[in-house]
Amino acid sequence: MAAAMVAVAGGGDFSDLREIKKQLLSVAERSRERGLQHSGKWAAELAFALDPLPLSELPPPPVLTEEDARDLDAYTLAKSYFDLKEYDRAAYFLQGCKSQKAYFLYMYSRYLSGEKKKDDETVDSLGPLEKGQVKNEALRELRVELSKKHKAQELDGFGLYLYGVVLRKLDLVKEAIDVFVEAAHALPLHWGAWLELCNLITDKEMLKFLSLPDTWMKEFFLAHIYTELQLIEEALQKYQSLIDAGFSKSTYIISQIAVAYHNIRDIDKALSIFNELRKQDPYRIENMDTFSNLLYVRSMKPELSYLAHNLCEIDKYRVETCCVIGNYYSLRSQHEKAALYFQRALKLNARYLGAWTLMGHEYMEMKNTSAAIQAYRHAIEVNKRDYRAWYGLGQTYEILKMPFYCLYYYRRAHQLRPNDSRMLVALGECYEKLNQLVEAKKCYWRAYAVGDVEKMALVKLAKLHEQLNESEQAAQCYIKYIQDIYSCGEVVEHLEVSTAFRYLAQYYFKCKLWDEASACAQKCCAFNDTREEGKALLRQILQLRNQGETSSTDVAAPFFLPASLSANNTPTRRVSPLNLSSVTP
Repeated sequence: MAAAMVAVAGGGDFSDLREIKKQLLSVAERSRERGLQHSGKWAAELAFALDPLPLSELPPPPVLTEEDARDLDAYTLAKSYFDLKEYDRAAYFLQGCKSQKAYFLYMYSRYLSGEKKKDDETVDSLGPLEKGQVKNEALRELRVELSKKHKAQELDGFGLYLYGVVLRKLDLVKEAIDVFVEAAHALPLHWGAWLELCNLITDKEMLKFLSLPDTWMKEFFLAHIYTELQLIEEALQKYQSLIDAGFSKSTYIISQIAVAYHNIRDIDKALSIFNELRKQDPYRIENMDTFSNLLYVRSMKPELSYLAHNLCEIDKYRVETCCVIGNYYSLRSQHEKAALYFQRALKLNARYLGAWTLMGHEYMEMKNTSAAIQAYRHAIEVNKRDYRAWYGLGQTYEILKMPFYCLYYYRRAHQLRPNDSRMLVALGECYEKLNQLVEAKKCYWRAYAVGDVEKMALVKLAKLHEQLNESEQAAQCYIKYIQDIYSCGEVVEHLEVSTAFRYLAQYYFKCKLWDEASACAQKCCAFNDTREEGKALLRQILQLRNQGETSSTDVAAPFFLPASLSANNTPTRRVSPLNLSSVTP
Protein backbone atom coordinates (compact mmCIF):
# COMPACT_ATOMS: atom_id res chain seq x y z
CA MET A 1 0.00 0.00 0.00
CA ALA A 2 2.82 2.44 0.93
CA ALA A 3 4.55 1.73 -2.37
CA ALA A 4 1.33 2.43 -4.27
CA MET A 5 1.00 5.68 -2.36
CA VAL A 6 4.46 6.82 -3.47
CA ALA A 7 3.67 5.93 -7.08
CA VAL A 8 0.60 8.17 -7.25
CA ALA A 9 2.33 11.00 -5.39
CA GLY A 10 5.20 11.41 -7.85
CA GLY A 11 5.52 14.39 -10.21
CA GLY A 12 5.42 18.05 -9.27
CA ASP A 13 2.51 19.20 -11.49
CA PHE A 14 -1.16 19.90 -10.68
CA SER A 15 -2.67 18.85 -14.01
CA ASP A 16 -4.84 16.09 -12.50
CA LEU A 17 -6.66 17.61 -9.51
CA ARG A 18 -9.02 14.61 -9.26
CA GLU A 19 -6.06 12.30 -8.70
CA ILE A 20 -4.63 14.72 -6.11
CA LYS A 21 -7.99 14.79 -4.31
CA LYS A 22 -8.02 10.96 -4.20
CA GLN A 23 -4.52 10.96 -2.73
CA LEU A 24 -5.49 13.55 -0.10
CA LEU A 25 -8.63 11.65 0.96
CA SER A 26 -6.62 8.44 1.16
CA VAL A 27 -3.78 9.89 3.28
CA ALA A 28 -6.29 11.72 5.53
CA GLU A 29 -7.91 8.36 6.33
CA ARG A 30 -4.55 6.63 6.86
CA SER A 31 -3.38 9.43 9.18
CA ARG A 32 -6.56 9.18 11.27
CA GLU A 33 -6.14 5.40 11.58
CA ARG A 34 -2.76 6.06 13.20
CA GLY A 35 -3.96 8.82 15.52
CA LEU A 36 -2.14 11.57 13.54
CA GLN A 37 -5.01 14.04 13.84
CA HIS A 38 -3.24 17.19 12.62
CA SER A 39 -1.88 15.59 9.45
CA GLY A 40 -5.31 14.08 8.79
CA LYS A 41 -6.98 17.47 9.30
CA TRP A 42 -4.51 19.23 6.98
CA ALA A 43 -5.11 16.71 4.16
CA ALA A 44 -8.90 16.85 4.69
CA GLU A 45 -8.95 20.68 4.59
CA LEU A 46 -6.95 20.68 1.37
CA ALA A 47 -9.20 18.00 -0.17
CA PHE A 48 -12.27 20.06 0.79
CA ALA A 49 -10.91 22.98 -1.28
CA LEU A 50 -11.12 20.81 -4.44
CA ASP A 51 -14.28 19.81 -6.33
CA PRO A 52 -16.18 16.73 -5.00
CA LEU A 53 -15.52 13.36 -6.66
CA PRO A 54 -18.29 11.21 -8.15
CA LEU A 55 -18.99 7.89 -6.39
CA SER A 56 -17.19 5.89 -9.09
CA GLU A 57 -13.94 7.83 -8.52
CA LEU A 58 -13.76 7.72 -4.70
CA PRO A 59 -10.56 6.05 -3.41
CA PRO A 60 -11.06 2.34 -2.53
CA PRO A 61 -10.63 1.22 1.10
CA PRO A 62 -7.05 0.13 1.93
CA VAL A 63 -6.21 -3.49 1.15
CA LEU A 64 -5.74 -5.59 4.32
CA THR A 65 -2.71 -7.92 4.58
CA GLU A 66 -2.62 -11.18 6.56
CA GLU A 67 -0.85 -9.35 9.39
CA ASP A 68 -3.54 -6.61 9.39
CA ALA A 69 -6.26 -9.27 9.66
CA ARG A 70 -4.47 -11.01 12.58
CA ASP A 71 -4.00 -7.73 14.45
CA LEU A 72 -7.45 -6.30 13.62
CA ASP A 73 -9.14 -7.07 16.97
CA ALA A 74 -6.22 -5.80 19.06
CA TYR A 75 -5.87 -2.70 16.84
CA THR A 76 -9.61 -1.87 17.01
CA LEU A 77 -9.65 -2.16 20.82
CA ALA A 78 -6.37 -0.24 21.27
CA LYS A 79 -7.49 2.55 18.89
CA SER A 80 -10.61 3.12 20.99
CA TYR A 81 -8.41 3.47 24.11
CA PHE A 82 -5.99 5.71 22.18
CA ASP A 83 -8.82 8.06 21.14
CA LEU A 84 -9.74 8.39 24.82
CA LYS A 85 -6.10 9.29 25.62
CA GLU A 86 -5.53 6.03 27.56
CA TYR A 87 -2.12 5.59 25.93
CA ASP A 88 -0.59 3.01 28.30
CA ARG A 89 -3.70 0.86 28.00
CA ALA A 90 -3.60 1.09 24.18
CA ALA A 91 0.12 0.14 24.13
CA TYR A 92 -0.52 -2.85 26.44
CA PHE A 93 -3.02 -4.46 24.05
CA LEU A 94 -0.84 -3.78 20.99
CA GLN A 95 2.22 -5.64 22.31
CA GLY A 96 3.38 -8.29 19.87
CA CYS A 97 1.41 -6.91 16.88
CA LYS A 98 3.29 -7.28 13.58
CA SER A 99 1.34 -5.16 11.07
CA GLN A 100 2.76 -1.74 10.17
CA LYS A 101 -0.38 0.10 11.30
CA ALA A 102 -0.66 -1.64 14.69
CA TYR A 103 3.11 -1.37 15.33
CA PHE A 104 3.02 2.40 14.62
CA LEU A 105 0.09 2.87 17.00
CA TYR A 106 1.93 0.82 19.65
CA MET A 107 5.07 2.98 19.44
CA TYR A 108 3.11 6.22 19.11
CA SER A 109 1.01 5.35 22.18
CA ARG A 110 4.20 4.86 24.19
CA TYR A 111 5.59 8.16 22.94
CA LEU A 112 2.40 10.08 23.79
CA SER A 113 2.19 8.36 27.18
CA GLY A 114 5.70 9.69 27.98
CA GLU A 115 4.72 13.19 26.76
CA LYS A 116 1.54 13.17 28.86
CA LYS A 117 3.44 12.10 32.01
CA LYS A 118 6.03 14.81 31.37
CA ASP A 119 3.29 17.45 31.06
CA ASP A 120 1.45 16.19 34.15
CA GLU A 121 4.69 16.41 36.13
CA THR A 122 5.29 20.04 35.13
CA VAL A 123 1.81 21.58 35.25
CA ASP A 124 1.50 21.79 39.04
CA SER A 125 5.09 21.65 40.24
CA LEU A 126 6.82 24.21 38.00
CA GLY A 127 6.14 27.46 36.21
CA PRO A 128 6.54 27.58 32.41
CA LEU A 129 10.03 29.07 32.64
CA GLU A 130 11.37 25.84 34.22
CA LYS A 131 9.30 23.52 32.05
CA GLY A 132 12.15 22.53 29.73
CA GLN A 133 13.94 20.75 32.59
CA VAL A 134 11.52 17.76 32.63
CA LYS A 135 12.15 15.09 29.98
CA ASN A 136 10.05 12.35 28.36
CA GLU A 137 11.48 9.18 29.94
CA ALA A 138 10.22 6.92 27.10
CA LEU A 139 12.36 8.57 24.39
CA ARG A 140 15.59 6.60 24.85
CA GLU A 141 13.86 3.21 24.76
CA LEU A 142 11.85 4.22 21.71
CA ARG A 143 15.00 5.38 19.95
CA VAL A 144 16.75 2.03 20.55
CA GLU A 145 13.78 0.00 19.24
CA LEU A 146 13.06 2.24 16.24
CA SER A 147 16.77 2.37 15.37
CA LYS A 148 16.86 -1.46 15.06
CA LYS A 149 13.79 -1.43 12.81
CA HIS A 150 15.31 1.42 10.76
CA LYS A 151 18.56 -0.49 10.18
CA ALA A 152 16.55 -3.53 9.10
CA GLN A 153 14.54 -1.24 6.73
CA GLU A 154 11.27 -2.32 8.35
CA LEU A 155 9.81 1.16 8.91
CA ASP A 156 7.20 2.62 6.54
CA GLY A 157 6.70 6.38 5.99
CA PHE A 158 4.74 6.81 9.24
CA GLY A 159 7.28 4.80 11.24
CA LEU A 160 10.13 6.92 9.86
CA TYR A 161 8.21 10.07 10.83
CA LEU A 162 7.88 8.86 14.44
CA TYR A 163 11.58 7.91 14.54
CA GLY A 164 12.44 11.43 13.34
CA VAL A 165 10.24 13.00 16.06
CA VAL A 166 12.00 10.90 18.74
CA LEU A 167 15.44 11.96 17.42
CA ARG A 168 14.37 15.61 17.33
CA LYS A 169 13.12 15.42 20.91
CA LEU A 170 16.52 14.02 21.92
CA ASP A 171 18.19 17.02 20.18
CA LEU A 172 19.80 14.81 17.52
CA VAL A 173 19.01 17.35 14.83
CA LYS A 174 21.24 16.13 11.97
CA GLU A 175 20.00 12.52 12.29
CA ALA A 176 16.40 13.77 12.58
CA ILE A 177 16.68 15.78 9.33
CA ASP A 178 18.00 12.72 7.44
CA VAL A 179 15.16 10.55 8.77
CA PHE A 180 12.46 13.15 7.93
CA VAL A 181 13.82 13.42 4.37
CA GLU A 182 13.65 9.61 4.16
CA ALA A 183 10.08 9.72 5.50
CA ALA A 184 9.11 12.30 2.85
CA HIS A 185 10.49 9.98 0.15
CA ALA A 186 8.71 6.93 1.60
CA LEU A 187 5.35 8.72 2.01
CA PRO A 188 5.34 12.11 0.27
CA LEU A 189 1.70 12.81 1.11
CA HIS A 190 2.20 12.87 4.89
CA TRP A 191 2.30 16.59 5.78
CA GLY A 192 3.58 15.89 9.33
CA ALA A 193 7.03 14.83 8.07
CA TRP A 194 7.34 17.93 5.85
CA LEU A 195 6.31 20.19 8.73
CA GLU A 196 8.86 18.66 11.12
CA LEU A 197 11.51 19.19 8.45
CA CYS A 198 10.46 22.87 8.21
CA ASN A 199 11.09 23.33 11.93
CA LEU A 200 14.66 22.02 11.65
CA ILE A 201 15.84 24.04 8.64
CA THR A 202 17.47 27.28 9.76
CA ASP A 203 18.52 28.91 6.46
CA LYS A 204 18.26 28.75 2.67
CA GLU A 205 21.72 27.14 2.34
CA MET A 206 20.53 24.19 4.41
CA LEU A 207 17.51 23.84 2.13
CA LYS A 208 19.69 23.61 -1.01
CA PHE A 209 21.47 20.50 0.23
CA LEU A 210 18.29 18.50 0.95
CA SER A 211 17.40 15.74 -1.51
CA LEU A 212 13.60 16.08 -1.53
CA PRO A 213 11.09 13.95 -3.49
CA ASP A 214 9.82 15.48 -6.74
CA THR A 215 6.14 15.66 -5.84
CA TRP A 216 3.39 18.29 -5.78
CA MET A 217 3.64 18.24 -1.96
CA LYS A 218 7.09 19.77 -2.29
CA GLU A 219 5.45 23.01 -3.54
CA PHE A 220 3.45 23.31 -0.30
CA PHE A 221 6.60 22.57 1.71
CA LEU A 222 8.67 25.21 -0.14
CA ALA A 223 5.96 27.86 0.27
CA HIS A 224 5.80 27.09 4.01
CA ILE A 225 9.58 27.10 4.56
CA TYR A 226 9.99 30.33 2.56
CA THR A 227 7.45 31.97 4.90
CA GLU A 228 9.36 30.66 7.92
CA LEU A 229 12.72 31.85 6.55
CA GLN A 230 11.26 35.35 5.91
CA LEU A 231 11.68 34.90 2.12
CA ILE A 232 8.24 36.41 1.73
CA GLU A 233 8.35 37.33 -1.96
CA GLU A 234 9.21 33.73 -2.94
CA ALA A 235 6.56 32.40 -0.53
CA LEU A 236 3.81 34.62 -1.97
CA GLN A 237 4.77 33.56 -5.52
CA LYS A 238 4.49 29.89 -4.50
CA TYR A 239 1.10 30.42 -2.83
CA GLN A 240 -0.18 32.35 -5.85
CA SER A 241 0.86 29.49 -8.16
CA LEU A 242 -0.96 27.01 -5.84
CA ILE A 243 -4.10 29.18 -5.98
CA ASP A 244 -3.82 29.31 -9.80
CA ALA A 245 -3.39 25.53 -9.85
CA GLY A 246 -6.86 25.08 -8.29
CA PHE A 247 -6.52 25.55 -4.51
CA SER A 248 -8.18 28.99 -4.40
CA LYS A 249 -10.72 27.84 -1.76
CA SER A 250 -8.07 26.47 0.62
CA THR A 251 -8.32 28.20 4.02
CA TYR A 252 -4.83 26.89 4.80
CA ILE A 253 -3.33 28.81 1.85
CA ILE A 254 -5.36 31.96 2.63
CA SER A 255 -4.14 31.89 6.26
CA GLN A 256 -0.51 31.38 5.16
CA ILE A 257 -0.74 34.37 2.79
CA ALA A 258 -2.10 36.49 5.67
CA VAL A 259 0.81 35.35 7.88
CA ALA A 260 3.27 36.21 5.07
CA TYR A 261 1.89 39.77 4.82
CA HIS A 262 2.05 40.01 8.63
CA ASN A 263 5.74 39.07 8.45
CA ILE A 264 6.54 41.91 6.01
CA ARG A 265 4.43 44.32 8.10
CA ASP A 266 1.88 44.96 5.34
CA ILE A 267 -0.69 45.34 8.11
CA ASP A 268 -3.66 46.55 6.04
CA LYS A 269 -3.36 43.68 3.55
CA ALA A 270 -2.92 41.08 6.32
CA LEU A 271 -5.93 42.42 8.28
CA SER A 272 -8.11 42.37 5.17
CA ILE A 273 -7.16 38.72 4.41
CA PHE A 274 -7.74 37.64 8.03
CA ASN A 275 -11.17 39.30 8.04
CA GLU A 276 -12.03 37.45 4.82
CA LEU A 277 -10.77 34.19 6.37
CA ARG A 278 -12.99 34.73 9.44
CA LYS A 279 -16.02 35.04 7.16
CA GLN A 280 -15.15 31.76 5.38
CA ASP A 281 -14.23 29.85 8.54
CA PRO A 282 -15.79 31.66 11.55
CA TYR A 283 -14.88 28.99 14.14
CA ARG A 284 -11.22 28.77 13.11
CA ILE A 285 -8.70 29.24 15.94
CA GLU A 286 -5.39 28.55 14.15
CA ASN A 287 -3.42 31.73 13.31
CA MET A 288 -5.86 33.92 15.26
CA ASP A 289 -3.03 34.88 17.62
CA THR A 290 -1.23 36.36 14.56
CA PHE A 291 -4.46 38.23 13.70
CA SER A 292 -4.53 39.56 17.28
CA ASN A 293 -0.90 40.79 16.91
CA LEU A 294 -2.04 42.91 13.95
CA LEU A 295 -5.01 44.30 15.88
CA TYR A 296 -2.62 45.05 18.77
CA VAL A 297 -0.18 46.94 16.53
CA ARG A 298 -3.06 49.03 15.17
CA SER A 299 -4.44 49.58 18.73
CA MET A 300 -7.85 48.28 17.59
CA LYS A 301 -9.26 47.67 21.07
CA PRO A 302 -12.93 46.95 20.16
CA GLU A 303 -11.93 44.44 17.43
CA LEU A 304 -9.38 42.74 19.70
CA SER A 305 -11.94 42.56 22.52
CA TYR A 306 -14.51 41.00 20.17
CA LEU A 307 -11.95 38.45 18.89
CA ALA A 308 -10.93 37.50 22.47
CA HIS A 309 -14.58 37.01 23.55
CA ASN A 310 -15.41 35.10 20.39
CA LEU A 311 -12.47 32.66 20.77
CA CYS A 312 -13.32 32.21 24.47
CA GLU A 313 -16.77 31.02 23.46
CA ILE A 314 -15.31 28.58 20.92
CA ASP A 315 -12.53 27.12 23.10
CA LYS A 316 -11.03 28.99 26.04
CA TYR A 317 -8.32 26.34 26.63
CA ARG A 318 -6.57 26.66 23.28
CA VAL A 319 -3.08 28.15 23.16
CA GLU A 320 -4.11 30.70 20.51
CA THR A 321 -7.07 31.85 22.64
CA CYS A 322 -4.81 32.47 25.64
CA CYS A 323 -2.40 34.49 23.45
CA VAL A 324 -5.26 36.60 22.05
CA ILE A 325 -6.55 37.35 25.58
CA GLY A 326 -2.95 38.14 26.65
CA ASN A 327 -2.64 40.63 23.78
CA TYR A 328 -5.96 42.20 24.77
CA TYR A 329 -4.80 42.79 28.36
CA SER A 330 -1.42 44.02 27.12
CA LEU A 331 -3.15 46.62 24.91
CA ARG A 332 -5.03 47.78 28.01
CA SER A 333 -1.64 48.04 29.83
CA GLN A 334 -2.62 45.28 32.30
CA HIS A 335 0.75 43.58 31.91
CA GLU A 336 0.53 41.23 34.92
CA LYS A 337 -2.76 39.81 33.61
CA ALA A 338 -1.31 39.53 30.10
CA ALA A 339 1.74 37.61 31.38
CA LEU A 340 -0.63 35.28 33.29
CA TYR A 341 -2.44 34.35 30.06
CA PHE A 342 0.82 33.78 28.18
CA GLN A 343 1.90 31.49 31.04
CA ARG A 344 -1.40 29.64 30.70
CA ALA A 345 -0.72 29.20 26.97
CA LEU A 346 2.69 27.71 27.79
CA LYS A 347 1.15 25.30 30.28
CA LEU A 348 -0.98 24.03 27.39
CA ASN A 349 1.99 23.85 24.99
CA ALA A 350 5.54 24.55 26.17
CA ARG A 351 6.81 24.68 22.57
CA TYR A 352 4.43 27.42 21.45
CA LEU A 353 6.81 30.04 20.10
CA GLY A 354 4.52 33.09 20.05
CA ALA A 355 3.66 32.79 23.74
CA TRP A 356 7.34 32.75 24.83
CA THR A 357 8.12 35.89 22.81
CA LEU A 358 5.00 37.76 23.94
CA MET A 359 5.68 36.81 27.56
CA GLY A 360 9.19 38.24 27.17
CA HIS A 361 7.64 41.52 25.95
CA GLU A 362 5.33 41.64 29.00
CA TYR A 363 8.21 41.06 31.44
CA MET A 364 10.04 43.90 29.67
CA GLU A 365 7.03 46.16 30.27
CA MET A 366 7.08 45.15 33.95
CA LYS A 367 10.87 45.90 34.10
CA ASN A 368 11.56 42.26 35.04
CA THR A 369 14.64 41.89 32.82
CA SER A 370 15.86 38.51 34.13
CA ALA A 371 12.45 36.86 33.47
CA ALA A 372 12.32 38.55 30.04
CA ILE A 373 15.77 37.17 29.15
CA GLN A 374 14.68 33.68 30.23
CA ALA A 375 11.48 33.87 28.16
CA TYR A 376 13.31 35.09 25.03
CA ARG A 377 15.94 32.36 25.42
CA HIS A 378 13.17 29.74 25.57
CA ALA A 379 11.68 31.22 22.38
CA ILE A 380 15.06 30.82 20.64
CA GLU A 381 15.33 27.22 21.89
CA VAL A 382 11.96 26.49 20.27
CA ASN A 383 12.83 28.30 17.03
CA LYS A 384 16.22 29.88 16.28
CA ARG A 385 14.60 31.77 13.37
CA ASP A 386 12.44 33.96 15.63
CA TYR A 387 13.88 37.42 15.02
CA ARG A 388 11.52 38.95 17.64
CA ALA A 389 13.20 36.94 20.42
CA TRP A 390 16.72 37.96 19.30
CA TYR A 391 15.56 41.58 19.04
CA GLY A 392 13.90 41.34 22.47
CA LEU A 393 17.15 40.06 24.00
CA GLY A 394 18.99 43.00 22.41
CA GLN A 395 16.50 45.45 23.95
CA THR A 396 16.79 43.77 27.37
CA TYR A 397 20.58 44.01 27.41
CA GLU A 398 20.28 47.61 26.22
CA ILE A 399 18.26 48.37 29.36
CA LEU A 400 20.97 46.61 31.39
CA LYS A 401 23.56 48.87 29.66
CA MET A 402 25.53 45.95 28.18
CA PRO A 403 26.19 47.18 24.61
CA PHE A 404 28.44 44.27 23.51
CA TYR A 405 25.68 41.77 24.34
CA CYS A 406 23.16 44.06 22.58
CA LEU A 407 25.31 44.12 19.49
CA TYR A 408 25.43 40.31 19.27
CA TYR A 409 21.64 39.89 19.61
CA TYR A 410 20.75 42.75 17.28
CA ARG A 411 23.15 41.31 14.69
CA ARG A 412 21.35 37.95 14.90
CA ALA A 413 17.99 39.71 14.49
CA HIS A 414 19.36 41.66 11.50
CA GLN A 415 20.65 38.46 9.84
CA LEU A 416 17.12 37.04 10.03
CA ARG A 417 15.48 40.30 8.84
CA PRO A 418 18.10 42.04 6.66
CA ASN A 419 15.57 44.52 5.26
CA ASP A 420 13.92 45.52 8.54
CA SER A 421 14.88 49.10 9.37
CA ARG A 422 14.17 48.65 13.11
CA MET A 423 17.00 46.09 13.43
CA LEU A 424 19.37 48.40 11.55
CA VAL A 425 18.51 51.45 13.67
CA ALA A 426 19.01 49.37 16.85
CA LEU A 427 22.39 48.18 15.48
CA GLY A 428 23.36 51.76 14.65
CA GLU A 429 22.53 52.93 18.19
CA CYS A 430 24.67 50.09 19.57
CA TYR A 431 27.65 51.02 17.40
CA GLU A 432 27.20 54.65 18.48
CA LYS A 433 27.38 53.67 22.15
CA LEU A 434 30.53 51.67 21.40
CA ASN A 435 31.94 54.74 19.58
CA GLN A 436 32.15 52.82 16.27
CA LEU A 437 30.72 55.77 14.37
CA VAL A 438 31.56 54.67 10.81
CA GLU A 439 29.60 51.42 11.39
CA ALA A 440 26.76 53.40 12.97
CA LYS A 441 26.56 55.67 9.89
CA LYS A 442 26.37 52.64 7.58
CA CYS A 443 23.55 51.15 9.64
CA TYR A 444 21.48 54.35 9.68
CA TRP A 445 21.94 54.90 5.95
CA ARG A 446 21.01 51.28 5.20
CA ALA A 447 17.91 51.62 7.44
CA TYR A 448 16.83 54.63 5.38
CA ALA A 449 17.61 52.84 2.09
CA VAL A 450 15.47 49.76 2.91
CA GLY A 451 12.46 51.90 3.89
CA ASP A 452 12.60 53.38 7.36
CA VAL A 453 9.44 52.27 9.22
CA GLU A 454 9.78 54.69 12.14
CA LYS A 455 11.26 57.58 10.08
CA MET A 456 14.13 58.02 12.56
CA ALA A 457 17.20 56.76 10.68
CA LEU A 458 17.92 60.04 8.85
CA VAL A 459 17.59 62.07 12.07
CA LYS A 460 20.03 59.77 13.87
CA LEU A 461 22.40 59.97 10.89
CA ALA A 462 22.12 63.78 10.87
CA LYS A 463 22.89 63.99 14.60
CA LEU A 464 25.91 61.76 14.07
CA HIS A 465 27.17 64.12 11.34
CA GLU A 466 26.51 67.07 13.71
CA GLN A 467 28.58 65.36 16.38
CA LEU A 468 31.43 64.94 13.87
CA ASN A 469 31.11 68.58 12.72
CA GLU A 470 30.10 67.45 9.22
CA SER A 471 27.56 70.24 8.77
CA GLU A 472 26.85 69.79 5.04
CA GLN A 473 26.04 66.10 5.45
CA ALA A 474 23.91 66.81 8.53
CA ALA A 475 21.96 69.46 6.61
CA GLN A 476 21.45 67.09 3.70
CA CYS A 477 20.03 64.40 6.03
CA TYR A 478 17.67 66.88 7.71
CA ILE A 479 16.45 68.16 4.31
CA LYS A 480 15.70 64.61 3.14
CA TYR A 481 14.02 63.83 6.48
CA ILE A 482 11.68 66.85 6.23
CA GLN A 483 10.86 66.03 2.59
CA ASP A 484 10.02 62.42 3.58
CA ILE A 485 7.86 63.43 6.56
CA TYR A 486 5.76 65.89 4.53
CA SER A 487 5.63 63.85 1.32
CA CYS A 488 3.90 60.91 3.05
CA GLY A 489 1.13 63.27 4.17
CA GLU A 490 1.36 62.37 7.86
CA VAL A 491 0.14 64.64 10.62
CA VAL A 492 3.52 65.79 11.82
CA GLU A 493 3.87 64.70 15.41
CA HIS A 494 7.57 63.95 15.09
CA LEU A 495 9.49 65.84 17.76
CA GLU A 496 12.49 65.76 15.45
CA VAL A 497 10.84 67.96 12.79
CA SER A 498 11.43 71.03 14.96
CA THR A 499 15.03 69.87 15.55
CA ALA A 500 15.54 69.57 11.79
CA PHE A 501 14.14 73.04 11.07
CA ARG A 502 16.24 74.56 13.88
CA TYR A 503 19.45 72.99 12.55
CA LEU A 504 18.71 74.03 8.95
CA ALA A 505 17.86 77.59 10.02
CA GLN A 506 21.23 77.85 11.79
CA TYR A 507 23.05 76.13 8.90
CA TYR A 508 21.59 78.48 6.26
CA PHE A 509 22.30 81.44 8.58
CA LYS A 510 26.00 80.43 8.76
CA CYS A 511 26.03 80.08 4.95
CA LYS A 512 24.48 83.59 4.70
CA LEU A 513 21.46 82.25 2.79
CA TRP A 514 19.03 84.66 4.47
CA ASP A 515 15.89 83.63 2.55
CA GLU A 516 16.27 79.92 3.37
CA ALA A 517 17.36 80.69 6.95
CA SER A 518 14.36 82.97 7.39
CA ALA A 519 11.94 80.36 5.98
CA CYS A 520 13.29 77.65 8.34
CA ALA A 521 13.23 80.04 11.32
CA GLN A 522 9.57 80.81 10.58
CA LYS A 523 8.86 77.06 10.60
CA CYS A 524 10.61 76.85 14.00
CA CYS A 525 8.04 79.33 15.35
CA ALA A 526 5.30 76.73 14.74
CA PHE A 527 6.78 74.40 17.39
CA ASN A 528 6.76 75.10 21.15
CA ASP A 529 10.30 73.86 21.81
CA THR A 530 11.94 75.95 19.05
CA ARG A 531 9.67 79.03 18.97
CA GLU A 532 11.98 81.38 20.92
CA GLU A 533 15.09 80.36 18.96
CA GLY A 534 13.19 80.86 15.69
CA LYS A 535 12.10 84.37 16.72
CA ALA A 536 15.64 85.27 17.86
CA LEU A 537 17.09 84.10 14.53
CA LEU A 538 14.50 86.07 12.54
CA ARG A 539 15.46 89.21 14.50
CA GLN A 540 19.16 88.58 13.75
CA ILE A 541 18.47 88.10 10.02
CA LEU A 542 16.42 91.31 9.90
CA GLN A 543 19.18 93.21 11.72
CA LEU A 544 21.87 91.95 9.29
CA ARG A 545 19.73 92.80 6.27
CA ASN A 546 19.16 96.30 7.62
CA GLN A 547 22.92 96.65 7.99
CA GLY A 548 23.22 95.90 4.26
CA GLU A 549 24.52 92.29 4.51
CA THR A 550 23.71 90.59 1.20
CA SER A 551 22.68 86.95 0.83
CA SER A 552 25.45 84.64 -0.32
CA THR A 553 25.03 83.38 -3.89
CA ASP A 554 26.91 80.16 -3.32
CA VAL A 555 26.80 77.69 -0.47
CA ALA A 556 30.14 77.16 1.26
CA ALA A 557 30.20 73.50 0.26
CA PRO A 558 27.99 71.54 -2.14
CA PHE A 559 25.73 68.90 -0.60
CA PHE A 560 27.64 65.70 -1.21
CA LEU A 561 27.98 62.74 1.11
CA PRO A 562 31.56 61.86 2.12
CA ALA A 563 33.50 59.36 0.06
CA SER A 564 33.76 56.97 3.02
CA LEU A 565 29.97 56.53 2.92
CA SER A 566 29.76 56.60 -0.86
CA ALA A 567 31.86 53.46 -0.96
CA ASN A 568 29.15 51.69 0.99
CA ASN A 569 26.30 51.91 -1.52
CA THR A 570 25.39 55.45 -0.45
CA PRO A 571 24.09 57.57 -3.32
CA THR A 572 26.04 60.76 -3.88
CA ARG A 573 23.49 62.78 -5.84
CA ARG A 574 23.23 66.50 -5.08
CA VAL A 575 20.17 67.44 -2.99
CA SER A 576 18.61 70.76 -3.97
CA PRO A 577 18.04 73.40 -1.27
CA LEU A 578 14.85 72.83 0.66
CA ASN A 579 11.72 74.11 -1.07
CA LEU A 580 9.53 75.26 1.82
CA SER A 581 6.64 76.62 -0.22
CA SER A 582 4.89 73.23 -0.24
CA VAL A 583 5.61 72.42 3.43
CA THR A 584 2.74 73.35 5.72
CA PRO A 585 2.50 71.80 9.16
